Amino acid sequence: MKRNILKDIETKEIQLAKLKEHVDKSSVCSELYNKIVLEKAILKKELQDLKRSGILAEIKSFLPHKKKLICDYFAK
Repeated sequence: MKRNILKDIETKEIQLAKLKEHVDKSSVCSELYNKIVLEKAILKKELQDLKRSGILAEIKSFLPHKKKLICDYFAK
C-alpha cells in the first residue's frame, strides 16, 4: 500500500513537471495542473495517515487526554 502511494506521488510529480511549462499558455493545462496538485496533496495525506496508523496510534486512542482550559493559554 505504502509503495503504491509513493509510486503514485512520484508519477504526479512527473506530470506536474511536464505541465508546469504550459500552465500559462492554456486554461485547460492550468486546470489539469491544479487537479494534479490536489491529487498529490491527497496522496501525501494518505501516506501520512498510514504512518500514523499502527500500534502506537491505537494505544493513544485508549489513553485519556488532558483537556486544555482557557487559562492554560495565558502566562501566570
